[in-house]
Amino acid sequence: MMRSWMWALVFMAGGVVMASALLVGGTRGPAAEMLLAFVLLAALHSPLVFPRSITAAEARRRSALDGRPIVYWRPGCKYCLRLRFRLGRSARRLHWVDIWRDPHGAAAVRAVNDGNETVPTVVVAGRPHVNPAPAWVREQLPSSA
Repeated sequence: MMRSWMWALVFMAGGVVMASALLVGGTRGPAAEMLLAFVLLAALHSPLVFPRSITAAEARRRSALDGRPIVYWRPGCKYCLRLRFRLGRSARRLHWVDIWRDPHGAAAVRAVNDGNETVPTVVVAGRPHVNPAPAWVREQLPSSA
């Protein structure tokens, strides 16, 4: 679980260090701006910006029932962030699996990516697609959902 928050903590720690250095130098305004920028970076790289993750087994079960794609992702992945933000509200209609929290999800990704944990890997109707275009993923959503 801590691994999912690693990048967020790194950005927070970096922001605190840099803001502290600016405060020691007597510049309060830039210190506050620097801290705010790093807090925003930390939030973007945290699991908080993604819909709630479920296990790979639960995602497969739900996808079989409703036909929605499964997205395997991990915190800190810029391509996962790109997919998440470009999908907008449609992102909540997908089944998200954090591969750093679910070893079975990580194994599923490695199985289709020559042993690599390449994300985002989107599974549509049992077929994996690595780093697909967000518009294509949106087209794969069932219209009745």
